[in-house]
Amino acid sequence: MTQFHAHRWIILALLLGAVAAVAGGVYRLGYRQALDSLAERSAADLELASDRVTTQLQVYQELAVLMADHPTLKRLDRAEARAAAQGLLREVADKTAALDVFFVDRQGRVVVAAEGVMGRDVTQSDYFQRAMQGALGTGYGVLQPGGRRAYIYAAPDFDVDRRVRGALVVVADVEDVEQTWRGSLPAVFFTNRGGEVFIANRRELLFWQRSTEGPGLLPPDGRQVALRSWLEGPHEIWDLRWSPYLPERALHLSVNLPQIGMVGEILVDVAPAQRLAGLQAAAVAAIVLALGAMLVLAIERRRTLAEANAVLESRVEARTRALSATNMRLTREVQERQEAEAALKRAQEDLVQAGKLSALGQMSAGISHELNQPLMAIQQYAENGEAFVARGKPERAGENLGRIAQMAGRMARIIKNLRAFARNESEPMGRVDLGQVIASAIELTEPRLRQDRVDLIWQPPAEPVFAWGGEVRLSQVFVNLINNAADAMLDQEQREIHIAIETRQDDGGVDAGGRLAVTVRDIGPGLKEPEKIFEPFYSTKAVGGADGMGLGLSISYGLVQSFGGHIRGTNTGTGAEFTVELDRWRDQAQTATGQQAEQRANQQAKQRDELA
Repeated sequence: MTQFHAHRWIILALLLGAVAAVAGGVYRLGYRQALDSLAERSAADLELASDRVTTQLQVYQELAVLMADHPTLKRLDRAEARAAAQGLLREVADKTAALDVFFVDRQGRVVVAAEGVMGRDVTQSDYFQRAMQGALGTGYGVLQPGGRRAYIYAAPDFDVDRRVRGALVVVADVEDVEQTWRGSLPAVFFTNRGGEVFIANRRELLFWQRSTEGPGLLPPDGRQVALRSWLEGPHEIWDLRWSPYLPERALHLSVNLPQIGMVGEILVDVAPAQRLAGLQAAAVAAIVLALGAMLVLAIERRRTLAEANAVLESRVEARTRALSATNMRLTREVQERQEAEAALKRAQEDLVQAGKLSALGQMSAGISHELNQPLMAIQQYAENGEAFVARGKPERAGENLGRIAQMAGRMARIIKNLRAFARNESEPMGRVDLGQVIASAIELTEPRLRQDRVDLIWQPPAEPVFAWGGEVRLSQVFVNLINNAADAMLDQEQREIHIAIETRQDDGGVDAGGRLAVTVRDIGPGLKEPEKIFEPFYSTKAVGGADGMGLGLSISYGLVQSFGGHIRGTNTGTGAEFTVELDRWRDQAQTATGQQAEQRANQQAKQRDELA
């Protein structure tokens, strides 16, 4: 076990070492790529800032060149001419925001000036000496008093002999140049020939001095700071932790600007590049660590599974013997349960048939009377026919024979209905005339209703109404509903049953999918527990009485369901109402659902016939 743990720690150490090496390589590569992209953007920013400064200063250069040949400056030997020239120079200075515009002669004396900020003599200035040589002179400096930074252009003025007679000097305000781009870019500054920051978009960097000992800037107060730089590939990185106004580590780029005699420089924070490289390295490290962890776990899992497999094999062998014995016991129990279920099913079917025979028993007295009357009438008509034949009146005998045939047909119809109701009918489902089915049920229950003085209100439809179902089984349903309605009203004087056929519609008054509804409504006491009425053996009649076993509604519910229909019972406030909903018969072939319901119902009917 100790050896295994040592082996696992070695694998873990190797994994972490590999992750660290891969992450370090990815960091270096990502950092270099990020610096390349940062250098490209920074070079563009520095180029933009340099062009902006050069362009703005060039405006003052062009002003000096153009104003040097102005006619007003050609006649400065007279006092009135100098006054006009001074007014002109002041107007130009105001319109161009220049600190001063003045004209000097060959001796460096200021002849006329707009403001006079440069004094009366500029002989020692470099820009004047350059202008006296016939070229454009430039210079920069800090004006005293006030400390304003100025950039100076001096354009020579030639006489008719092309000799320099003087120079026009324009003094530009550097702060005015900085206003348009201050703070809009990273730290950008311009150092003069002495290495001093003369123009910058960060005011706090003004007059800082480039170090002579290495890269970096020194503050103007003379403080000594640590200077450190290094190369990251082709890029120069400055460590600027000594300045609160600059990034801790910055990418340094520079560009020479000979047109203004300065060097443009930019310092760009490399922290975003470091963060990007760090994120890339972290992502790769996480992926490698995850893959390594999965590999280690797979190895560990394989070892653990090998150990567990040996244990499981021994357990499986023991469990197999126990399961075999249990399986034999369960097989016997399943067989016993199947036999019990078959016996229960036969018993339920016997109870259903018994319920139907019970209903026939309730109607037997009335049916006997219905059969007895035609029999007595047949006997009477037969005797009358015999007498008419003896008297030689064959036509009268024929009339009696016709009446005998009518009586026999009536008896045959009653017996046919009784036989269909009593046996397990196996007729297939198909088109059923609802009016005819209800009329058959009424004919079967008519003797009992007449005996119990029950009024049945039924208006047959003017045209046949065809539904989807089985004729004999539907007749059984309505016989059960009519008998139950009559039984509910035995304890009251007024007894009425209303039967009607309706077409169900949705809320918009449209035929709801071709559904038909037959309602059987009485004026009895109503249903005590509507939610239980379709349960087998549920009855509100006396227990053990001869009135029924509580199977009529359960049988009816199953029959209607086999047709794909629905039956429900509700209280109306003045009695109970049962509604049987059925699908309307369609001329086209029935849907797959209807065909399956037909096959299921036919199979159930066939099984009932076989059991019978």
